[in-house]
Amino acid sequence: MTKLSVTVITKNEAAHIDACLASVAWADERLVVDSGSTDGTPDLARAQGARVIVRDWPGYAAQKNFAASQASYDWILSVDADERISPALADEIQVLLRTTPPRAGYRVPRVTWHLGRWIRTTDWYPDFQLRLYDRRRAQWPIRRVHESVAIAEGAGPPGHLTNELQHYAYRDISHHHRTMDLYTTLAAEEMHAAGRRAGLVDLVVHPPAAFLRNYVLRRGLGDGAPGLIISAMNAHYVFLKFAKLWALGRAPSGAPNTPSSR
Repeated sequence: MTKLSVTVITKNEAAHIDACLASVAWADERLVVDSGSTDGTPDLARAQGARVIVRDWPGYAAQKNFAASQASYDWILSVDADERISPALADEIQVLLRTTPPRAGYRVPRVTWHLGRWIRTTDWYPDFQLRLYDRRRAQWPIRRVHESVAIAEGAGPPGHLTNELQHYAYRDISHHHRTMDLYTTLAAEEMHAAGRRAGLVDLVVHPPAAFLRNYVLRRGLGDGAPGLIISAMNAHYVFLKFAKLWALGRAPSGAPNTPSSR
C-alpha cells in the first residue's frame, strides 16, 4: 500500500471542515494548515483527528506547498475545505494506492453545487483539478489565484481519475459575487505583473464571447435558470478581470500598490 496524506488549508472554515475531513477519514493522515481562524476551525479539525499547524497566510500556492512539505507521506491529496471526496472517488483512489501509482500526479473532474443543483454544464464542468500527486515530482507554482499543481519536467503526463470531486463553492449569489470580486482582483494583478494590458477590445469582445461559450457551446441553457445565471456571472467575471487590468495599466506611476489579502 502507498501511504497517503490529505492536506487542507483553512481560514474560518467551521461550516465546512467537519464534512471535508469526514470525506477523507480513510486516509493515512489528515493535515490542516490554518491561517488564523477565529471561528474554531482548528479545534473542529483536531476533534476529527486531524493534525493541525497554525501559520500566517503567505498566499494560496505557498500555503499548499508548505502543507505538502509538512505531511508525513510523499503522496498528497490536496483538498479545499469546501470540497468533499465522493465515496466513488475515495474507492478509486484507494484502489490506485494499493500499489505504487505509475504517474506522478492525477487529475480529477470537479463538480460544483450551486443554486440547488450539481452543475455539469458551462465552464464549470468538467473542472479537472490535479490534486493527487507525489510531492517529490510535483508542486504548486506560485500564483496569486487559480493555482494548480505542476508535474516536474521529465516526470511524464498526469493520469486521470473518473469519479468526481464535489465542490460547495458558494452559499448564495451574493457570496458568489463577493468571491468573484476578490478573484478578479488577484487575476488582474497576476496578468499585470506578467506584462499583460487590457484595451477596449478586451472589454467589449471577451465578456459576450464568454457568455456564448458558457450558455450555448457548453450547454448552460440546458440547466434552466441556474445555467443562465452562471453563464452571466462567468461573463461578468471576465468583464471585471479585464476592467481591473485596464485600471491597473492606467494607475499613476509610483501609486501605492496595496497587496490583496485572503
